[in-house]
Amino acid sequence: MLTDTSTSCPATSEPPITSPATRRGRHDAPDTAELFARFVALDDGPERDVVRDELVAAWLPMAHRIASRFRDRGELLEDLRQVAALGLVRAVDRFDPSRGAFESYAVPTITGEVRRHFRDRMWALRVPRRVQELRNRVRLSRRELTQQPGGAEPTAAAIAAHTGLSEEEVNTGLGAMESFSTLSLDAELSTGDDGCSLADTLGAPDASYDLVVDREAAKAGLRRLPERERAILYMRFFQDATQSRIAARFGISQMHVSRLISRSCARIRAEALAERPATRYAA
Repeated sequence: MLTDTSTSCPATSEPPITSPATRRGRHDAPDTAELFARFVALDDGPERDVVRDELVAAWLPMAHRIASRFRDRGELLEDLRQVAALGLVRAVDRFDPSRGAFESYAVPTITGEVRRHFRDRMWALRVPRRVQELRNRVRLSRRELTQQPGGAEPTAAAIAAHTGLSEEEVNTGLGAMESFSTLSLDAELSTGDDGCSLADTLGAPDASYDLVVDREAAKAGLRRLPERERAILYMRFFQDATQSRIAARFGISQMHVSRLISRSCARIRAEALAERPATRYAA
């Protein structure tokens, strides 16, 4: 019986083995082994700089691909490509061809450079690295939970169960999500009020509080004044009476009223200032 051996069974045939360069294209993972061997053998100088530029140009598409993974995170793609290119230059300078393929070394180096850019440059408010990591884990968990069928806004407990974090850590991460970017004081609020900005909701120093403190500080000194001096100060500062009217009320001269007011105020002020340190210490 003759057997046809000119064809193979499709069920048992294996796909051809392809290299990473073949799968992604020569522009993304070029063969630069000879260039790297030449690069590491050269001393610092113009010729070595030329070879470095050739290596960077050859691998730049890969750096741009890595930068594209971080798009839509609040940074321009062109800026991300610049950061990735910087990581590529550092990878070229530090790579040792005897320790493996350049791509295996360059990808984590470039990715780390881009991640450091987000960590160190993109936060409007500086927070510890641990808090930044919590924020990223919470953000990804929220996205995954809301994308599930029928998924609503997840609670802190649900995020904690999904990430393995404690609820306290989840709340810390949620708080850090508001620190990545800031709002302008002129930003309009979504409250329905026309022309209402964030600045309109901020408070301002109230001078009345200082007045309350001064009045409380003066009370003890007022109580220690003679009755006539207390009455004169009451008429002058609470009834807005003129010095002539006060003088007529007490049968003294207007000049004497002026001296009594000045002397009484100076006494109260001196006693209040002398007692203030002791009061703070007691508090």
